[in-house]
Amino acid sequence: MKNLVIVESPTKAKTITKFLGKDYKVESSYGHVRDLPPKDLGIDVENNFKPKYQVIEKAKKQVSKLKELASKADNIILATDEDREGEAISWHLKYLLKPKKYQRITFHEITKKAIEDALEHPRDIDENLVDAQQARRVLDRLVGFKLSPFLWNKVARGLSAGRVQSVAVRLIVEREREREAFKMDEYWTIEGIFDKAKQEFPGRLNAIDNKTLKKLAIKNKESADKILAELKDKNFKISKVEKKETLKNPPTPFTTSTLQQAANNKLNMSAKQTMMLAQQLYEGMKLGSDSVGLITYMRTDSQNLSEMFLEATHDYLKNTLGKEYVPAKPKKYKSKSKGAQEAHEAIRPTDPTRTPESIKSHLDEKQYKLYNLIWSRTLATQMTPAKLDATVVDINDETDKYTFRANGQTIKFDGFLKIYKEITKESILPELNEKDSVHGKNIKGDQHFTQPPARYTEATLVKALEEYGIGRPSTYAPTIATVQDRNYVEKEGKALKPTEMGTLVNDILVEHFADIVDYDFTADIEKKFDLIEEGKQEWQPIIKAFYGPFAKNLKEKTKDLTKKELTEETTDEKCDKCGSAMVIKTGRYGKFMACSNYPDCKNTKNINEETGEAEDKPELKKLDEKCPECGEALVERVGRFGPFIGCSNYPDCKYIKKQQQGTGVKCPKCEKGEIVTKRTRGGKIFFACNKYPKCDYALWQKPTGEKCEKCGSLIIETPKGEKKCSNLECHHK
Repeated sequence: MKNLVIVESPTKAKTITKFLGKDYKVESSYGHVRDLPPKDLGIDVENNFKPKYQVIEKAKKQVSKLKELASKADNIILATDEDREGEAISWHLKYLLKPKKYQRITFHEITKKAIEDALEHPRDIDENLVDAQQARRVLDRLVGFKLSPFLWNKVARGLSAGRVQSVAVRLIVEREREREAFKMDEYWTIEGIFDKAKQEFPGRLNAIDNKTLKKLAIKNKESADKILAELKDKNFKISKVEKKETLKNPPTPFTTSTLQQAANNKLNMSAKQTMMLAQQLYEGMKLGSDSVGLITYMRTDSQNLSEMFLEATHDYLKNTLGKEYVPAKPKKYKSKSKGAQEAHEAIRPTDPTRTPESIKSHLDEKQYKLYNLIWSRTLATQMTPAKLDATVVDINDETDKYTFRANGQTIKFDGFLKIYKEITKESILPELNEKDSVHGKNIKGDQHFTQPPARYTEATLVKALEEYGIGRPSTYAPTIATVQDRNYVEKEGKALKPTEMGTLVNDILVEHFADIVDYDFTADIEKKFDLIEEGKQEWQPIIKAFYGPFAKNLKEKTKDLTKKELTEETTDEKCDKCGSAMVIKTGRYGKFMACSNYPDCKNTKNINEETGEAEDKPELKKLDEKCPECGEALVERVGRFGPFIGCSNYPDCKYIKKQQQGTGVKCPKCEKGEIVTKRTRGGKIFFACNKYPKCDYALWQKPTGEKCEKCGSLIIETPKGEKKCSNLECHHK
């Protein structure tokens, strides 16, 4: 074997294999191969913070295989991703394989030309990139490994703190407090329908006595009724018509952040789901007999587009849409993000002529939607602006005291909107001229209230993190997933809301570990990582400057603070069982009231979410069934994931009866079992064969019992009520 090429994923390996000849063997490392030990700190803080790496348990088998292949190869080609993580993987592989000869290659896209170009321009491993990744890994380990046990001891088991995740939680908590402190103000608007020659258009009261109304000018119904009384039976005329042509410019190319925001807003995809689908499109999809990467690398903060792509896009748009849709020269964009690497590229399709419709049959529904979003957005960046005709019309009453305003907008030339639809409010006004008489009808007052700032969504949280300079493209999705997995944040629709536990942990960190959740401090650390990457700073001094004060503060807080003062609130309520004072505690799933005489008295009460007052727990319904472990009666309970049956002797006996709700659908794989409802450890519902582990058939959506007329697989029902085939390769609906 002449050349052994190593990439991270088997899908990527499969795609690249098709581009290379018999002199190349392409193999996958399956991601990281070495890391800090899972159960130890793994950092020698006394020896300049030297990391103690070890082969990851699940990677041992693959590492052995790579070592065997490497021993037979003349040359090792390390072709992992071009970011810090990818560079670190190559560095670890080089350490483990100890090749006599190696090359490091990188590419923005997985196409034949890109791979061939990369092989012609190999380089050494970039030690600065590796050091930047090591600095992040070491700092995050020190924070997480040292601070999480503090939270376990002082608050509750299973909690964690993280340098980026804790700042994300702080943003969400502070937004919630802004909402809670917000005081609504009432205000009214006066609106009416006007018509000329039976053509109607809406208008809103904009000025009184030529003074423009501010938002809260009409404060109550009495004021609104007074204006309406004066306007009754009045005649109206056009006092001003102003027309002007405006341009709507194309959007910028996608970076990781803006892709996640657009996918969340337009496609309702989470950041995690967006990145998973983008990874699939990048690594290669099978188009007939060939596999090819459909988009460029999806972790980037650059808006740069290659000259070759710009030329190809210019030609494609000119030939398919016409020269009026293409500017004279390709448009180039500069990244707003500080530290963005312009040598990298924005997220774009690898081939502008590969339209979404031409490959739709090879992609599943979500892959198609994301590719369509990336393709249309990228091509739109190279198109001409849209031309809009904007019209502003003022309508006065006969006394000239009251002025209504009507706005109209029409698309004169669609430009980039031809392929990238953005929300544009269009209202067409009739032909109007100054001094024209118009008839006003249905003039009425509408009551409004000022609204508190909106909760963060995944899209707006990613935008906020980027604006603060917190985290980097590769960290947004895992950060948002982690704060939800830890039960610090929960979703209400698309909105992110802090849980009581998330609020408690945030308050503790803000008060006692201010640096960890300080926006400027966290952003400054990111800038220092960038300096390491640029070779302008060594990484150990940065860690040392942080760790000394952090370790000292942690030691003091561990000694001085007690669990009681951090997690309990005193009340005037007395325990109805022993007479001791009741206190409010925060458990993993929220606040409850408990006796201060615990563990001698284990009396607890629920807290009413609306009133904040204690309420007796509902009587547990006893069943005519005994606990198989202790013999006490079983009772119906309600937990975090809904109703369940458990022992009445809890907490001395923690028996829970396993229940599986059947669907009545026969398992298509083993043809013996039934598909039943199950839950993951995180509480997510899925559907699987009840003969597990003998049969591992499983689905994320509920099967209907019907079979696909095209391929015979089970039909499933999506959360939106759509029925489709469960076979991902079959697109039948």
